[in-house]
Amino acid sequence: MRTLDDIYEEYDFLEGDERYRLLIELGRELDAMPDALKTDATLVRGCSAQVWVYPMGEADRLHFLADSNAAITKGIVALVIAAVQDRPAADVAAMDVMAALARFDLGSQLSSNRTQGVPNMIALVRQHAARIAGG
Repeated sequence: MRTLDDIYEEYDFLEGDERYRLLIELGRELDAMPDALKTDATLVRGCSAQVWVYPMGEADRLHFLADSNAAITKGIVALVIAAVQDRPAADVAAMDVMAALARFDLGSQLSSNRTQGVPNMIALVRQHAARIAGG
């Protein structure tokens, strides 16, 4: 998976529909998430589309799987995951992911329908990380 800095470098260069295409591409680059992991416990509440986030790995290096039934939403969750992927669980639990994503200015780039679930995606990621960091 690309780093958030690499993604932003490309995102900043693009405009309008090209940014949508980049988000869709990011979603396609996510590691495949088996259907068996798409459960109530991994479902992100409050999103207009269905979104699932599942943590793997150990406390010293978390790796997340994520998926959505909507292409752009899947790209948005891929952006969230890029901010936290393969970091220590304690760091992810304490991280201000919204601040890390602020430069993408998603609120002005996408409809409120598409971005309303972002805080919930972040909350679930941080909740998983806090649980794993706590042992």
